[in-house]
Amino acid sequence: MIFHQHYLGCLSHASYVIGDESTGRAVVVDPQRDIAIYLEDAERDGLRFERVIETHFHADFVSGHLELRASTGAAICYGEGAEADFPITHLRDGERIVLGDVVLEVMATPGHTPESISLLVRERDGEPPYGVLTGDTLFIGDVGRPDLLAGEGTSPQEMARELHRSLHRRLLTLPDATRVFPAHGAGSACGRSLSTATSSTIGEQRRLNYALQPMSEDAFVALVTEGLPTSPAYFPYSSKRNREPRELLGEDEAPRALTLDEVLQAQRDGAVLLDTRLPTDFAAAHLRGAINVSLQGRFAEYAGDVITPEQRIVLVGDPGDGLEAKNRLGRIGFDRVSGVFEDLAGALRTRPELMEPSSRLSADELAQRRAEVADLQLLDVRNPAELETGVIPGALNVPLPRLLVRLDELDRNRPTVVHCASGVRSVIAASVLAAAGFADVSDLLGGYQAWRARSTASA
Repeated sequence: MIFHQHYLGCLSHASYVIGDESTGRAVVVDPQRDIAIYLEDAERDGLRFERVIETHFHADFVSGHLELRASTGAAICYGEGAEADFPITHLRDGERIVLGDVVLEVMATPGHTPESISLLVRERDGEPPYGVLTGDTLFIGDVGRPDLLAGEGTSPQEMARELHRSLHRRLLTLPDATRVFPAHGAGSACGRSLSTATSSTIGEQRRLNYALQPMSEDAFVALVTEGLPTSPAYFPYSSKRNREPRELLGEDEAPRALTLDEVLQAQRDGAVLLDTRLPTDFAAAHLRGAINVSLQGRFAEYAGDVITPEQRIVLVGDPGDGLEAKNRLGRIGFDRVSGVFEDLAGALRTRPELMEPSSRLSADELAQRRAEVADLQLLDVRNPAELETGVIPGALNVPLPRLLVRLDELDRNRPTVVHCASGVRSVIAASVLAAAGFADVSDLLGGYQAWRARSTASA
């Protein structure tokens, strides 16, 4: 058996290539949209991709099923009940996919979504299973959230009961030695306490996973439907795109280089300037009205929280970063990239009036401002569950994924300081507020962690 797990850290996403060495027949499971890594596997290992198998309609990324079908002719497969606006093959519960000696068996495991499936993998027919690809049904240390279809005629509680049955009547009946390979790891908003490990075993999860401990179904439903993190704003859009025909990514096509005048005209026409540099560089000087989401870390997810899918995007950043930024936005279906501008040094030299710095405060400086500014507006962009670690008195909590729709709750004329847990999301939020016309905006360096450390030290 040929078995490759590809882990995409910026989206906490795992995809898989499974093939039979003797026949060369293979499948790709839950692929990312830029597919070069799978084609490299195929060329190196002598594989022919016959199927692209999706464990469910993903919400956190746009899958590469259309790109793989166009490149390899592979059939696109989903579980029973899935409906798409392009041809798909439905996989029935219990269906076997024989690649040669290697055999896959389809397990219907609804709960995260109605059409969710898992794939049991055997190196040879009749042998104990090598592993099971669990999609978003079972994670390492967690289970899939059941609330992403809320508002589509199915309640989180109903989906949670389906999830309980899928876990206890299907997955947990497998031998303890069966390896578990999920579709996501730590950092994914598809769960709330996922492990940094990218594989485990059924036995280990039976012992250690909080959601699999002995409890009634009612207790399980309450457990997995309460305290969920705020889902990223782009999730409904990406989920919809995964059901539709669309243009292919073109992962080798760099965005067009723009002149400064073209950038300014695009901005006047409604395009958002997305500055992908590090926050320190952005704070030193940036084009007025730009939003800062650093290419480091969870770039696409955070960009999808503060940019809407219909907006045109002009990338602004360091030389050579445009193609990566374009492709990473493409992974969530944000394809409206008009071009890239990489000569910020030149803009600062020739048009300094277009550039401005950002204000960043230390915890001591925030304490001083709170004492001196009576109408200071404090914005906390953490998720609600994060507030359990403590809050800064008087702060309004607006999670980053809800910032755009709740801007009117804030006063643009009051001095404003934004904070999150460590300082990553607050930089983004502060740039959004400044671009929206807030006159005096700062973010808290080090976030609530820095504030709590200061408070502890002064206690």
